[in-house]
Amino acid sequence: MEECVIIDGVRTPNGRAHAEKGWFRNKRPDELLTAVYDGLFERNKAVKPEDVDAVFVGCANISGMQNDIGRLGWLAGGYPESVPSNTITNQCPSGMSATMHAARAIMTGEADIMIAAGVEDMEKVAMGANMDFPPRLFNRYNLLEFPMGATAEKVAELYNISREDMENMAIWSNKKAKEARDAGKFKNEIIPVMGVDQEGNEFLVEHDQWIRDKVDPEKMATMKSPFKPDGVVTAATSSPLTQGACCMLLMSRKKADELGLSYTYKYNYGVLAGCDPTIMGMAPVPSVKKLFERTGLGPDDIGAIELNEAFASQSLACIRELKLDNENAPFEKVNMWGGALALGHPLGESGARIVITLMNVMKTEVPDAKYGLASLCGAFGNGGALLIEKVS
Repeated sequence: MEECVIIDGVRTPNGRAHAEKGWFRNKRPDELLTAVYDGLFERNKAVKPEDVDAVFVGCANISGMQNDIGRLGWLAGGYPESVPSNTITNQCPSGMSATMHAARAIMTGEADIMIAAGVEDMEKVAMGANMDFPPRLFNRYNLLEFPMGATAEKVAELYNISREDMENMAIWSNKKAKEARDAGKFKNEIIPVMGVDQEGNEFLVEHDQWIRDKVDPEKMATMKSPFKPDGVVTAATSSPLTQGACCMLLMSRKKADELGLSYTYKYNYGVLAGCDPTIMGMAPVPSVKKLFERTGLGPDDIGAIELNEAFASQSLACIRELKLDNENAPFEKVNMWGGALALGHPLGESGARIVITLMNVMKTEVPDAKYGLASLCGAFGNGGALLIEKVS
């Protein structure tokens, strides 16, 4: 098997998915993809677009502006027709699946150079748009439990996750994200993109829109759940609607050496796993367990962890079930620069974004660590886990 090294990874800032307040409300999702492709090639001039064997793009909702966005977004950006694409969807793990498939193509010798990407615009292509559930699902599940907010409430109840613990995690996520942003830690991964402020004035967007500089715990405690009467999951403890795109340059180690490119981490292993869709947030548990069983590793072997924060309830439940870190924030390994509660969660982008952030966290915070782990849940019970390894 060939070694698959990760040469580079970039992303747009994550913008608020709002028709009036979102910084990228005048950008299409394909334009965000073009921005990261342009940035990736600008930073890696030894690689030409025509040299890429294929582009795999994760996207949760491939309808409307996101219809086969892997192909149409590449062509709209003016990139070579000769480079094929694959739009990959399995809800939130879509970007991670794109990364896994790209890496495996390299490891089997079927490709030398691949781009793995992810994108989602949750304003222009609303979550659940054009969705038509198979009627037979009613025979198996209560479909009122399928919406993600309902699943978060169910997880909180089943795993005894208190509202106070969830709010503590949200405060921590925003605190760490603000500190990382202010220290310039995201600069290596963010490609600035022109956007518009709330008044419609153009400006260069250089950081994520959703990070809350000041979190008021007292106000947070008064918020009502939109998902359930007397519920405990609120907007403050849920990932917000977001727009964003990212991409990674993956390559066989032989090709990278031939081109004289540097690299620090390689793809080691990746798995997908499933769970009851009415508690979809727990999907990292079977995913990470499967990865650990197959690699022989455990939490103590991992130097840094990026666990996508779809909701504080499911994140805390997964951390506790897998014994990944402390019972609650502050955490030592998990989401050292904050997570989706603060950074946002563009569905199809996040699975790849957390891998990019993981590499930068490891380089900065734990440069001697051998392994890093990324994992996330997805709607309808899909989950993924991916292991990167420092190259020796």
